[in-house]
Amino acid sequence: MDGFIRWTSSAHDVRGRYSFPFCLRQSTAHSYTRVRVIRKLRFRYTAELNCRVQPSLPMASHNPASDPDMFSTSGSPVPKPEQDVPPTGAVEGTSPPDQTAWSWSTVGLNFWMLLVATLTCDFLSAFDLGAISTTLPTIVQDLHGASFIWAGSAYPLAATALIPLCGGLVSIFGRKPVLLSCITLFAIGSALAGSAHSMGMLIAARAVQGLGSGGCLATTEIIYADLVPLPQRGIIQGITAVMWAFATAAGPIVGGALAKSGAWRWLFYLNLPIAGVALFLIIIFYRVRSPKLSFKDKVSGIDWVGGLFVVGGSASLTVALTWGGVQFPWSSAQSIVPLVVGVVALIVFTFIERYFSSNPIIPWRVVNNRTSLSGYLGTAVHGIVSFAVIYYLPVYFQAVQGASPVRSGVDFLGMMAFITPSCMIVGASVQIFNCYRPQNYVGWGLIVVGFGVLTLLDSDSSKATYIGCQIILGIGLGIIWISTQFAILAPLPFSNNAHALAFFTFVRSLSQTIGVAVGGSILQNVLRAKLPTAFVEELPSGVALAYAIIPKISALPEPLRGQVRNAFSDSLKTIWQTMTGIAGAGLLSVCLMDEVEMRTDVDSQWALEDTKDMGDRGQGSPSV
Repeated sequence: MDGFIRWTSSAHDVRGRYSFPFCLRQSTAHSYTRVRVIRKLRFRYTAELNCRVQPSLPMASHNPASDPDMFSTSGSPVPKPEQDVPPTGAVEGTSPPDQTAWSWSTVGLNFWMLLVATLTCDFLSAFDLGAISTTLPTIVQDLHGASFIWAGSAYPLAATALIPLCGGLVSIFGRKPVLLSCITLFAIGSALAGSAHSMGMLIAARAVQGLGSGGCLATTEIIYADLVPLPQRGIIQGITAVMWAFATAAGPIVGGALAKSGAWRWLFYLNLPIAGVALFLIIIFYRVRSPKLSFKDKVSGIDWVGGLFVVGGSASLTVALTWGGVQFPWSSAQSIVPLVVGVVALIVFTFIERYFSSNPIIPWRVVNNRTSLSGYLGTAVHGIVSFAVIYYLPVYFQAVQGASPVRSGVDFLGMMAFITPSCMIVGASVQIFNCYRPQNYVGWGLIVVGFGVLTLLDSDSSKATYIGCQIILGIGLGIIWISTQFAILAPLPFSNNAHALAFFTFVRSLSQTIGVAVGGSILQNVLRAKLPTAFVEELPSGVALAYAIIPKISALPEPLRGQVRNAFSDSLKTIWQTMTGIAGAGLLSVCLMDEVEMRTDVDSQWALEDTKDMGDRGQGSPSV
């Protein structure tokens, strides 16, 4: 057989590409050509194989990276090239996945139907998270509950606890089985919540919903990385942000309307047909390989000890952040104990993953370069400030401006209307200019200015003023919503995508909980200091003070009503001032970020049948 193998080693700089072709020829009767290649540090290599095979010697399916002899000739042995080589400036990976060139013209019906399914999952998670806030008081009243703190916190607590496990689960069991299981969990939780006749049943159902939601959020992020290369992924992330913005804005409006009509159970029942559509589309159109392992091997591949610590630690920390400063003072044992337990458990988890785990849930290599680390820091800060404004700007509309719950949702559209297009524009800019660092600078600058503008709002601000003030902040939040992910993934090889994105989703989810907790603690404490003492003593203890007061404001006599509105205005100003400083930390995190070249191909191990012949390449069982 005559074999011709052409290896191209390409060194990239900002001006162009230099290629160094080497061609070796070796003729034998019954053996394959062996080629050695020495790869320069930070050089990328690609291989193009053109072989003329004798009819009597059929070519076998072969993965060069798995053959120890493939990188040696009849002479002395030479070092193997580093596997799954990231772009220039990247960190090293582990195992070598196949790589498939990608363009929008190569995708087909399966791609678009799967995109609809994953967007549907994202919609369900975001819609349910936002809608419950306006319906909880009505639900608690109907179910005769003493407090709605657990009914609201069970969902994010369960979601946050499961998310870090998803990177390992999808790598071991496959993307499709994990996503189908999570959607099913969410649907079961929705059915149980809709039929709940006690607060205990509702809380348990919300926890089941949260498990499904957290798994869906992490798995869909991983699937997006499988489907689309990083430079083009900005468009997909922009579409996802549009769905999130729409669901977040529509959730409180729909929830408030259902609560007002006494049909709050339909908030959960409506999830069932939508989840059914997502399940159907995924079963029919998600044609991808599953890992070829026995069930015993899959179960043994899970890091059970690390999972115990990360689930327990994140759950305990979420409880502390939910209780602290709202249901219990931060100085109380009910707040301090879960906070300390959560922090210690996560520290132990980090130590186990770093030094002892053979199959870590969060591999150290996904966080040990400063560009990815800056992306995680930016994601954490964005989660804090974005959910602080999402939760507490409607409080300004209702408590200070006297808007109804439905009207406050409409007024909040001023911000959501600008988050959406800014996500789309920044996604397109990453694809066009092949860079992400300038977008992060611009986004954080706008967020800092936007929160500074919000500090100017008071009880005398006009409607045009408090709606117009949202524009700058909305644009900045939309830019950073998707920009940090490019910095996280650009330095990493394909083999780290699933774990990196699971950790990304975990950081975002936990930081969003922190944002709500920090804002709620500030609001609670400043309100108690600003409100008349006699008025505060009439309110029940152990509840969110703001939400207990808001329904009563319109019925208060003057001048007490004006004093209450001013107290809310001052409290919210303190929140915006705090978020301005936190957003400044996000701006500083960009200084750690390098502009790393982004890949333009995808990992064919997890590609759809639309983009490759799955029977010819990769490892795993037949498509399912």
